[in-house]
Amino acid sequence: MSDTIEAIKQQISDNTILLYMKGSPQLPQCGFSAQAVQALMACGERFAFVNILDNPDIRAELPKYASWPTFPQLWVNGELVGGCDIIVEMYQNGELEPMIKEAAAKAETSSDS
Repeated sequence: MSDTIEAIKQQISDNTILLYMKGSPQLPQCGFSAQAVQALMACGERFAFVNILDNPDIRAELPKYASWPTFPQLWVNGELVGGCDIIVEMYQNGELEPMIKEAAAKAETSSDS
């Protein structure tokens, strides 16, 4: 297994809520990443991100690892939630915020112990 895949696995396990995106939450560099960030920020919890434009190895390997070809990719509790359309749809129908809040609460509980 490549070092890149190991790094991806580590990032996913270290961060309860993780967004692989183009750019940063403050400066998204594609419209899809911007929409995903808006939906996540509206949930009111902190989340980690990886700018795949600064990490070409992750940009190349993650789609194969995740079996998901596009970015952004949202991972919650080690599971791939999906890309922009899924994130926005889940936010609009009220599914995203409870999932994000629950994950954040669980992460806080485990870091306190």
